[in-house]
Amino acid sequence: MSQKWDERYKRTDFAYGTEPNVFFREWLPAFTPGSILMPADGEGRNGIFAAQTGWKVTSCDFSTEARSKAMLLAREKQVALEYLVGDFSQLSFQPASFDAIGLIYAHLDIPDKSVFHRQLNGYLRPGGIIILEAFSKQHLHYKQLNPGVGGPGDLQSLYSKTEITADFHNYDILLLEEEVIFLQEGSFHVGEGAVVRFVGRKRGDDVTR
Repeated sequence: MSQKWDERYKRTDFAYGTEPNVFFREWLPAFTPGSILMPADGEGRNGIFAAQTGWKVTSCDFSTEARSKAMLLAREKQVALEYLVGDFSQLSFQPASFDAIGLIYAHLDIPDKSVFHRQLNGYLRPGGIIILEAFSKQHLHYKQLNPGVGGPGDLQSLYSKTEITADFHNYDILLLEEEVIFLQEGSFHVGEGAVVRFVGRKRGDDVTR
């Protein structure tokens, strides 16, 4: 797994660009900055945006090449970024230690996404926020038409509203939608694709938006 992503990220350019994901950029400023966990943060574009807007960021990825690029970009943007490399299932954090989690195209090659989501749920405090954008199960059609839009080629790795509702059943849904968008993110997300977007607040403390 790490070899595949090291190959992608060792390029001199940034595989998915240096600008944050549009959906993440729109929603993150709606919440009071705190600590945020960014699994599969790649070359750091989204974690660095979070840091620029006042969040304390912990990014993770499989790839050492990704971390090198992310730290380079963080220095250029003059922000601090904690960046851990390794299999997320083997990384450990304190329970309820994050105020937010950003899941932006975190398509991990794992047998059961629900296990990953339960792990994340344990790291998020009551009242904490998840912001998620991922390719939906309808995306295979768009990928077949245009492989340049990127994304997994198997249904298991893709998302649905039903899965999200089940996996995050203990969340108040602020937004949950499937739609077709045009992606322009570096060299590997270019073209029309089908996505799921979710913003949820973990039930618990009454935290206003």
